[in-house]
Amino acid sequence: MKKENIYNVPNFLSFYRLLTFPLILWFIYAGNEHLFAIFLCINLVTDILDGLIARTFNLKTKFGAKLDSLADNGMFIAAFIGIFAFKFDEMEASIWLLWLFFGFFITGLAISLIKFRQYPSLHLYTTKVGGYVQGIFIFILFAWNYAEPLFFAAMIVGYISHIEEIIILIISKEMKTDAKGLYWILKERKQLKHQLP
Repeated sequence: MKKENIYNVPNFLSFYRLLTFPLILWFIYAGNEHLFAIFLCINLVTDILDGLIARTFNLKTKFGAKLDSLADNGMFIAAFIGIFAFKFDEMEASIWLLWLFFGFFITGLAISLIKFRQYPSLHLYTTKVGGYVQGIFIFILFAWNYAEPLFFAAMIVGYISHIEEIIILIISKEMKTDAKGLYWILKERKQLKHQLP
């Protein structure tokens, strides 16, 4: 079995996001919204770049997928806390939607940790789309202002993504990276069933 080359630019970018996670939390604790916003926005950009570079130059690895998922979780947890610390007054009327989103996130994370003893790294298409929409919303929120229609869109796509992830985690026997989506999982299961004697 060929050994993965984990020392590449996408993995370094993901590792950077992990390293800056405690620093971003410190900025929240210190009440420094300016530095929090700068570092969070940089992390959002590196999140887009690491996936783009990995796909373009064929640098995708299983290790990188897990590292990217872990870094993404840290980044979105920091954004979640930052919203409550710095943007609560602007978003108070709709903040319950964010709690629902977080509930789905925690449910998927708990199922993965209990069942597979690892962070989920399915990398679904809906997760990627949701990540882009949520990332754009968070970037605009902290770089400019609160855009309510974009927030609603980010939450709806997020609900769909998390529900799909939860279903896949429940029905799967092993953690898959780049699972694409429920359609592909069910299609693969059907093919395997037909191959059995």
